[in-house]
Amino acid sequence: MTESVQRLEYDVVVIGAGGAGIRAAIEASAQGARTALVCKSLFGKAHTVMAEGGIAAALRNVWQEDSWQVHFRDTMRGGKLLNNWRMAQLHAQESPDRVLELEEWGALFDRTKDGLILQRDFGGHRYARLAHVGDRTGLEMIRTLQQHAVHKGIDVHMECTIQRLLTADGAVTGCAGYWRQTGELVAFGAKAVVLATGGVGKAWKITSNSWEYTGDGIAMALDAGADLIDMEMTQFHPTGMVWPASVRGILVTEGVRGDGGTLKNSEGRRFMFDYIPDFFRADTADTEREADAWYEDKVNNRRTPDLLPRDEVARAINAEVKAGRGSPHGGVFLDIASRRSADYIRRRLPSMYHQFKELADVDITATAMEVGPTLHYIMGGVRVEPDTAATTVPGLFAAGEVAAGMHGANRLGGNSLSDLLVFGRRAGLGAAAYASRRPAPALDDAQLQAAARDILAPFARDESGEDPYQLHERLQSTMQANVGIVRTAGELEQALRDIERLRARAATVRVKGGRTYNPGWNLALDLGAMLTCAEAVTRSALRRTESRGGHTRADHPKADKEWGKKNIVTQRRDGVLVLAEEPIPQPPPELQALLGDDVPTGAAATATGAKEAVRS
Repeated sequence: MTESVQRLEYDVVVIGAGGAGIRAAIEASAQGARTALVCKSLFGKAHTVMAEGGIAAALRNVWQEDSWQVHFRDTMRGGKLLNNWRMAQLHAQESPDRVLELEEWGALFDRTKDGLILQRDFGGHRYARLAHVGDRTGLEMIRTLQQHAVHKGIDVHMECTIQRLLTADGAVTGCAGYWRQTGELVAFGAKAVVLATGGVGKAWKITSNSWEYTGDGIAMALDAGADLIDMEMTQFHPTGMVWPASVRGILVTEGVRGDGGTLKNSEGRRFMFDYIPDFFRADTADTEREADAWYEDKVNNRRTPDLLPRDEVARAINAEVKAGRGSPHGGVFLDIASRRSADYIRRRLPSMYHQFKELADVDITATAMEVGPTLHYIMGGVRVEPDTAATTVPGLFAAGEVAAGMHGANRLGGNSLSDLLVFGRRAGLGAAAYASRRPAPALDDAQLQAAARDILAPFARDESGEDPYQLHERLQSTMQANVGIVRTAGELEQALRDIERLRARAATVRVKGGRTYNPGWNLALDLGAMLTCAEAVTRSALRRTESRGGHTRADHPKADKEWGKKNIVTQRRDGVLVLAEEPIPQPPPELQALLGDDVPTGAAATATGAKEAVRS
């Protein structure tokens, strides 16, 4: 039986309407390309909104000493030098212009007393450089980009889930999916496609991510022939809510610590002083005493050990909990009430104040919050060319969290929003330029019908088919238990066995009811991408026998100098994931000089709370 498929034609189709997707669509449209913006949820409902703390950019409004060179250095060191140096360079150089552009389009930022854009401290940044709007920066960014896109007349297709990229002769010709509202099938013909679909947090049980984050773009790119890199590098944000259980994992912005909040264990002690790696001390002071004074700066709170990079803080919290010094609900305490006035907290952190008051009945102006690590971001993803955001598949581009290389082994807070702006723009430019050189492609009817059969298959299976909700719960439990903050070979091998069994069961998943807003059907289709991404993460984590950034192996707790020179590349060949190691491109001498000869490559906190620093 031939299924009816609606067909729409564009020059550039952008899949995903977060910061990267909207910025890409704006740029492609500005270059004259007929552009469509396709989003899985409602327009404006994007994970960019969750980036509360700010946009990292060396504007030098608070610290004149800041520069793109220092920002580049911080990003590379935070990423344990696994970053693509060219992406880190472009990001550091172009972020200030992208922030100012956002302001020109109507974004409202907090201000210094001189009227400049105010910037706050964040983990791993040498200087206060996060432009912000209280703790609602991502929301303001999306609002501004959304209104600008609408003003430019860009076509927006909401509640449309894309399931497959279409190709001809190895190049992308469009994509196919379905309307969530009606269940009807749709195909977009396109000269170029930009992926801006985000990450895969919903494969884990405790995550800050909402239902959209199921790895769609990563899996589709892999299936179309694109390369993935660094899939083992997953970021557990150190501070998510831990209680009540119904809201566990919801993000608690790093801005709380940037504005003076401190982490304490059940003994009331600021435990992060036990976890300052030696290279962070040596980076800023000649003696340990000077380093301690630097971190204990009570006057401006410019630097505290609570603002170490996220991987360091998450491991430290994990170590405190395992050592029996955690909070009643399995986290630690984040205290800002004893350091800032109630008015200051409500003014600077309005979302956090309301979030804890409404969801946990906790007044953060009077008492400490309970927080713990939550799967927040994936540094790995689709490999792209830095200047154009082109993938290894002609006609396919990627930007934002779905793309890899920019953040290396660990992303610094605030770099995500500037990443979206810088590489969203570059993806739009690259896609429009590619589309201008290409005739409109014809969609392959055989591919469309194959996609239609796969999309509708869960309705056709018999009553003995699997329940998608049960499979999803099992996948989340497996990934949480075996592919978490600290990993071992045995746990990773167990995860792979579980994933293989779940994949076989997912092939028989059965859904009931009609196509209109059918959540069981939606989840049944999302399972395929989540399983693919889970396998890629797990295989890469098993392959990398060291600890570096967001990847910690208890059975290989040290960083390995040789591993610090390689990316793990994942490809799909004949239906099987194949991994290889490739050397990381080295920066030119003038940028290498910024990094120095003695740079950190990884550090793993031990369960006893002792400091352990590793240098290559």
